[in-house]
Amino acid sequence: MKILRLILAIIVVAISSYSLITDKTGAIIPYILFFLALMLLVTGITEFRENRKANALTLFIVTGFNFYVLFEILFN
Repeated sequence: MKILRLILAIIVVAISSYSLITDKTGAIIPYILFFLALMLLVTGITEFRENRKANALTLFIVTGFNFYVLFEILFN
């Protein structure tokens, strides 16, 4: 799980950096949100397995909100 979380974090940072450098934020934001939500979900699962349920619950709520914003952007 640590490797998956690290890979997702690198993808988020790389896409965000590309967005800042090229100033193409409109088309790239859904990809950033998707990979960020996946990273938060993996982190929440890890926290839940380590019996840090308060942190896991917070991460799951943020993941749900992140997916909600992603779907609002995609379907509006």
